[in-house]
Amino acid sequence: MGTMNTLVVFSHLRWNFVYQRPQHLLSRLAEHWPVVFIEEPVPGAESDHIEYIAAAPGVEVWRPHLRGAAHGFHLDHKPALQRLVAESMRKQDIKNYWVWFYTPMALPMADKLEPEGIIYDCMDELSAFRGAPPQLLDQETALYRSANVVFTGGRSLYNAKRDRHRNVHCFPSSVDALHFRSGTEDHPLQAHLPHPRLGYCGVIDERIDLDIIGGIAAQRPDWQLVMVGPTAKIDPASLPRLPNILWLGQQSYADLPAFINGWDVCLMPFALNESTRFISPTKTLEYMACGRPSVSTAIRDVVEPYGHVVPIRADAAGFVEACEAIMQRSADDKRQHDQAVDEIISRTSWDATADAMYQLILQAEAAREAQELPAVNIAAELRRASGTAAGAVSAS
Repeated sequence: MGTMNTLVVFSHLRWNFVYQRPQHLLSRLAEHWPVVFIEEPVPGAESDHIEYIAAAPGVEVWRPHLRGAAHGFHLDHKPALQRLVAESMRKQDIKNYWVWFYTPMALPMADKLEPEGIIYDCMDELSAFRGAPPQLLDQETALYRSANVVFTGGRSLYNAKRDRHRNVHCFPSSVDALHFRSGTEDHPLQAHLPHPRLGYCGVIDERIDLDIIGGIAAQRPDWQLVMVGPTAKIDPASLPRLPNILWLGQQSYADLPAFINGWDVCLMPFALNESTRFISPTKTLEYMACGRPSVSTAIRDVVEPYGHVVPIRADAAGFVEACEAIMQRSADDKRQHDQAVDEIISRTSWDATADAMYQLILQAEAAREAQELPAVNIAAELRRASGTAAGAVSAS
């Protein structure tokens, strides 16, 4: 048994996708342990290989390119992925490592590894997402059984998961306030737009209520709507196309403050469906860190902690009414809003979140060493969690 010297992470999100929770946390934890960030495979390659990317100080991304056609951490990829990961770990002499999972779907990929411990950062209820595979729940059960510590990405997720493990901790999304401070020049892609401007930044997928976006634009043709973020899992043809909606696609994390600071009101037009029941939107705090007011639908992790500063509305007409009220606020109302927001932002930071996680991982590591526990047997947990064919294959 040895002290952990590497954190091996399996993630369904690519490092260079939207800069969010995994990047914030792991780039900070890399100050304590080198991080290897294994992405889900890129299918249809000419040959099986891993692309190594120096992503941040202390973080190396391993992007597998595999010949198989399946998407995600599919069992078809398992033999090739396991061989490549084992070879890479041998070459880099990675021993005494812990494995960190962002998705239970990666668990079968790791069943030949022998980690000293396992961390599960449950940032979403993945089983509720469009296209979630049926074996995900069995694999999540196995992940809870083998994990030493579980983090959740918000209060409602924590409430849903806290009875499933003895060591679950709630870490809602946080914010890097300095990054979003105002005083930024307006972004050139929107500088030509007149005010008022309303904006959204983030992924545009089945979690966004496009009727709200289209409805606001139709009801207020003199308002400009700026939509920043990549489209995923929905048909781009379903996006409302009106002259006062600007779809800008994915932009860099470095550029977000220049967009947000140029908006009069920020939007969180989430659909209320299975895939948004447990979300804790990072952008709530990013909008606040820019000092911008926002309007949201009734997402529980927005309503409960921030309902006193974020108006909650259900449809386009409600959003229009709330946005108008915000734009007509008195200087005194503005000052009160700014004070309330500053207080919220001062209580949270990604630095503090990462540090608290670091301490919990050290405690979990000390507990394992005190009990002299052997390396985790992932294959056995997968077999136990599932009598299904998927489980049998996973553990083979």
